[in-house]
Amino acid sequence: MTATLIRLPLLAALFLLVLTAPSTSAGRAERKQKKIEEREKAIKMANMKAAGQDVVGMTKEAAELRSYELRNKKKKGLLKRREASLAQVLFPGASPEEYGQGEAVPAFAELVESKKTQLPFEFYDLPTCPEPSDKIKKRFRRRKNLGSRLMGHDLKLSPYNIATKQSKGCTPLCMVEIGGKKLRWMRKLVDRQYRIHLTLDQLPVLMRSKELNYAVRGYPIGFKALASSTGLQDDQYFMYNHFKFTITYREDPGEFEGIRITGFDVHPVSIAHKVDNVKVEEGKILENSSSSSFPTCTRDSSPVNEPDTYLALRSGASGGDMKVLYSYEVDWVESDIPWADRWDVYLVGSPDDEIHYFAIVNSLMIV
Repeated sequence: MTATLIRLPLLAALFLLVLTAPSTSAGRAERKQKKIEEREKAIKMANMKAAGQDVVGMTKEAAELRSYELRNKKKKGLLKRREASLAQVLFPGASPEEYGQGEAVPAFAELVESKKTQLPFEFYDLPTCPEPSDKIKKRFRRRKNLGSRLMGHDLKLSPYNIATKQSKGCTPLCMVEIGGKKLRWMRKLVDRQYRIHLTLDQLPVLMRSKELNYAVRGYPIGFKALASSTGLQDDQYFMYNHFKFTITYREDPGEFEGIRITGFDVHPVSIAHKVDNVKVEEGKILENSSSSSFPTCTRDSSPVNEPDTYLALRSGASGGDMKVLYSYEVDWVESDIPWADRWDVYLVGSPDDEIHYFAIVNSLMIV
């Protein structure tokens, strides 16, 4: 009787081993197959990089390479780390916003900052186009989250008029005059490499180059040409006054209505628009005005950076204030990039984290 009782637990243990053996071997085979797939993926990505594939573009290949390089950051959980999108990791609970055809999409201006000095300025401290009216601002009031408050962001509605899937060529925005102290201050800002930051649908604006494989947040106020490169006696300062905005979006009627914005890029241009023979009230918004026309800015044109037409930061020919015509254009481009992956490029590019670190410190000191 005793021997039979001893045999029963042994038989039970043997039975359990027989049952678990197939599952253990199956798990081992699954892990082996996963390692093979990871090795093949690594070889594929290495070949893509060797072939010169960039990681900042909006193509399917660039997005795949971007996602692979960020694979360790796309993990959730402490013990069992699960694969997730970067949007779920950085902004848990955040949901995409859909926009209908022709719906207005507000662009907000943040602080004007520099890596050379930690003193920020407001966007409308610059000699730029006037801020939209209070009536318009109430329509697009945006509540600041904790991150925006800690970063010291005081979001202002920008003067640019952007509507869903409505591309536009060169559009005159307003005319301003810069002279005296303001002109000298602008040269200092250019010399100290101040950058303007805009956001659209929570996305910071990017300056992106697939050829150079870089992407940086914001765009500079202008640029400096050293005397050694120009052959002149002094350094020359130029400002950007035309902005080419490219907005990429995803459209999938089977999954959601409208469109989702997946990218917000800018290409700044310095161009001395021909304004001498055009009478325009300073600071007046010109976009919806038919009384003014500029030969260098028409609906069918797209200004480019040409050394012969750069807008120099210096007084007018007669010693008076310099006249600046601000203009912009918008190009909507459909993309296959999912909304959840739209933040990937901000981590593989060249984000100016040092600026934002000091912005947080300044905010805490002020509070």
